[in-house]
Amino acid sequence: MDNSALQGTPQPLLHPKRILFVEDDDALAGVYLVRLQAEGFDVRRVANGEDALAAAISYKPDLVLLDVMMPKVSGFDVLDILRNTPETANLKIIMLTALSQDADRKRAEALGVDDYLVKSQVVITDVIDRIKKHLT
Repeated sequence: MDNSALQGTPQPLLHPKRILFVEDDDALAGVYLVRLQAEGFDVRRVANGEDALAAAISYKPDLVLLDVMMPKVSGFDVLDILRNTPETANLKIIMLTALSQDADRKRAEALGVDDYLVKSQVVITDVIDRIKKHLT
């Protein structure tokens, strides 16, 4: 215990980790938003790849949870652009997608994804665990 705690001086609060959640399915997004916020994350949700690119610059997330099949700009294109933009090149990016083909996983890995999760193969607790792993 340090002296400031003994003297009653408030300790600086660390900002909650920011997650940019890119998902066009409103029902799924709602479930994830509630759970991520309950876990203490600051979450912003956008519903398409175009908005994701803008939010990645303005919101400055610690991690992006990214769907692949979306309107306007696909998740693969978003990943490629984020990795090739200096301000976002080092962002942690987890793809959460319905695409379970090995070719899709390999494409994401080639573009520099940090993790690739298939929606039908994980439960929300698995996703939270992976997020925490990448943020520590």
